[in-house]
Amino acid sequence: MATNAIDQTRRMLSLVTYLRERPGAHVQDVARAFGITEDELISDLDVLPMCGTSFRGGDLLDIDTDGDRIWWHNPDDVAEPLRLAADEATALLVAARAVATLPGLRESDRQALVRATAKLETAAGESGAASSRLSVTFESEGGVFADVDRAISERRRLWLRYYSPARDELTEREVDPIRLFAVGHTYMEGWCRLSEARRTFRLDRVAEIRLLDAPAVPPELELRDLSAGLVQPAAEDPEVVIEVGTGGRWVAEYYPHDSAEELPDGGLRITLRTPDPASLRRLALRLGGEGRIVDPPALADSAREAAREALAAYEDTGPEAEERRPR
Repeated sequence: MATNAIDQTRRMLSLVTYLRERPGAHVQDVARAFGITEDELISDLDVLPMCGTSFRGGDLLDIDTDGDRIWWHNPDDVAEPLRLAADEATALLVAARAVATLPGLRESDRQALVRATAKLETAAGESGAASSRLSVTFESEGGVFADVDRAISERRRLWLRYYSPARDELTEREVDPIRLFAVGHTYMEGWCRLSEARRTFRLDRVAEIRLLDAPAVPPELELRDLSAGLVQPAAEDPEVVIEVGTGGRWVAEYYPHDSAEELPDGGLRITLRTPDPASLRRLALRLGGEGRIVDPPALADSAREAAREALAAYEDTGPEAEERRPR
């Protein structure tokens, strides 16, 4: 089942009510009721004890499990009527106003949020007035997230202009989104109509995004297990070592790697694994003098040959080459 951050939040809120009404519930029964695996449920239960009625501490959910049954030890204490403190009211109002400005938010949701914010301002009194002098600005990724989340909930196709660091180019493509997830960065997994294959897109590399009227109909796919990370090279995948200068340190951010050792000149020695080492030749060409493939030797030689061919092709199109051509 595709799960995003909003789905998980809704599930955990429902889980609190469900467990309060069913003391000693069995893990297997609760997981089945929510349509999730037992491991996913245990993961939620690990988070809930860090939640409560105040972000200043105290009144946290006292929930534990032995792997078979779940106990909630303080449901009555947490169920007491809430009274927002001034700092809590301010934080909540500032966050609500910021979310209401997100591009891609459904208009009905926006209007509901505006109405709820107005009621909260009235209840908060002076705290509400003080919060109006504060504001939050989201990074551009927030707008992309909202559009993707909306596309998933409405089952609509997306159009993207997407930057690929491996090819150093922007491509336009249509994608049927499947899910949002976070592994260091926030990603969308979807069925790419350009490549006719499942692809993963990092949201901060989306240059432009539009919701299309076409329905999203990705094929039935088994969701990847991301518990061990986004990129999980196979043990038999060849190892590649690349050395980059200070101008090539960005490679460690854009390419998943096993290690990145500091070099005396401020560069990095990056070790990674890939099922297709030849695909890194383009990276070597892009790096130019700021990087080189060290190992395996055959790939290093191949990259140097590709660089010589590229240089020869460039020289054949220069002014001198034009003068050498027969008239």
